[in-house]
Amino acid sequence: MKLPERKPSGREKDAAAVALLAQLRDKLHSEEISAARKAAYNLSWMQEDGLDILVEALFGGFSRDTKKAAAYGLRSMNGRMRKLAEEALTKGLTHSNRITKDACAKSLQLIKEGPAPKSSGFQRRPQRPRRPGIKEFRGRGPAKNQFSPRNTRPNR
Repeated sequence: MKLPERKPSGREKDAAAVALLAQLRDKLHSEEISAARKAAYNLSWMQEDGLDILVEALFGGFSRDTKKAAAYGLRSMNGRMRKLAEEALTKGLTHSNRITKDACAKSLQLIKEGPAPKSSGFQRRPQRPRRPGIKEFRGRGPAKNQFSPRNTRPNR
């Protein structure tokens, strides 16, 4: 999907910052959810510019994966942008698009409650205590020293 060109906000310091934001924006709209989430996380560290791109992706007419990745990026915001991100997610609860509503509701729930605790993959049976078995060691060849338990007669 070809995205319309984004107008620089004027807050970018140089051409490299503009190029990085354009690259992250393209990755945010990627078909692969993993790449989109990584781009959203990186945009969450970009302050106002990242917030603008994430809000645009959340409220625009984009795919479900893009909206979920944008909501992930908004809930990953830190510092002074966190309050603005929460306001954007709260505003998304009243949006007309159902996917946007669901993504915002889930993100706000995760912000307030935190992630669910991880459960272990499988439950192990409690092991019964093991009794040491009787082991027999048979050596090969003659004993190496006189203190070996195989050598019962002293050397004379």
